[in-house]
Amino acid sequence: MNQPQERLKDLAVNDSGFVFDPYSGATFSTNAAGLKILAALKDGEPRANIATMLRDTFEVIEGENDIDRDIDEFVQLLKRNYVVDSDFTLE
Repeated sequence: MNQPQERLKDLAVNDSGFVFDPYSGATFSTNAAGLKILAALKDGEPRANIATMLRDTFEVIEGENDIDRDIDEFVQLLKRNYVVDSDFTLE
């Protein structure tokens, strides 16, 4: 099986949020924030850079929207859908 980073890079993603995993044939859709997170993960960006990018791109009110929690939840979705290995971590 490919390393998580390689598999992420092989995902087909369009601008409207449609994602295709060529390994499993699975498709899913994501919102604008998910697209940004996915693009950053594909580029190998660390958590801090992803969080900063989200804060710079979207209107975030601290306390109402926990960026780190959102990133973690997105990574968990990728794990549950076998896009990344269960031991994938984001530093």
